[in-house]
Amino acid sequence: MRLLRVIVRRFAKNKLSVTGAVIVGALILTAVFAPVIAPYDPTAIDVYNALSPPSKAHLFGTDELGRDLLSRIIWGTRVSLKVGFVAVGIAILIGVVVGSIAGFYGGRVDAILMRIVDMMLAFPTFFLILAVIAILEPSIFTIMAVIGVTGWMDVARLVRAEFLSLKERDFVDAARALGIRNRRLIFRHILPNAVSPVFVAATFGVAGAILIESGLSFLGLGVQPPDPSWGNILTAGKDNIEIAWWLSLFPGLAILVTVLSYNLVGEGLRDALDPRLWGTEEE
Repeated sequence: MRLLRVIVRRFAKNKLSVTGAVIVGALILTAVFAPVIAPYDPTAIDVYNALSPPSKAHLFGTDELGRDLLSRIIWGTRVSLKVGFVAVGIAILIGVVVGSIAGFYGGRVDAILMRIVDMMLAFPTFFLILAVIAILEPSIFTIMAVIGVTGWMDVARLVRAEFLSLKERDFVDAARALGIRNRRLIFRHILPNAVSPVFVAATFGVAGAILIESGLSFLGLGVQPPDPSWGNILTAGKDNIEIAWWLSLFPGLAILVTVLSYNLVGEGLRDALDPRLWGTEEE
């Protein structure tokens, strides 16, 4: 508990990171309570109010089909965060397993797994995702799976580096002397001490996954209309940018604020979890 208090205290000292955490919390609440918060049905068409500018009735204006833009952005929050969390969860799961095995066993196992990581890193990730989604049917589940399966390499390298250091510690030798099996030694003894950089990588990963999903939806390969996504809202904004500036401004700001907030939280976590910076911290 003392360690947790130190981490929280150090994180709280970074005002920008705290601001990012507050915004992330607000976004999560917005996604959870989207049906209650959204003033209109995000798919309801009203051609008589098509491309209406921001007003009291429609705070963010309407799109080319008369759908309320604020409602679509609120529901798009749910889509973007779902993609971010699930995709990063898949990436973390694969990366932790691969990195743990490579770092613990070393030798030939490590060499084979790290060459697989190198080969995956050699491919331009976004173009690899584009190729896979072009073959498969575009859907939110395909996007989450593809982003997760193509985004685990950095996590694997981080976990491997931690394992290479931790497996030489005395507590690991003591566990081996007690006859604890390798699987339990990896996941019950070493891994809990190696997860700090994983939390940081996960935070940055959510921001990256949201950007990728928005880019795919913008290109028409992501979430398909009429389901709202910040990316496909931007597509409508591109088509009407000369007469409906609000269609580009508001979803663009949503993406900017969300990604920036997650990056700020990641920066704060990285500093708070780094023991090398605790030298002046009062215990």
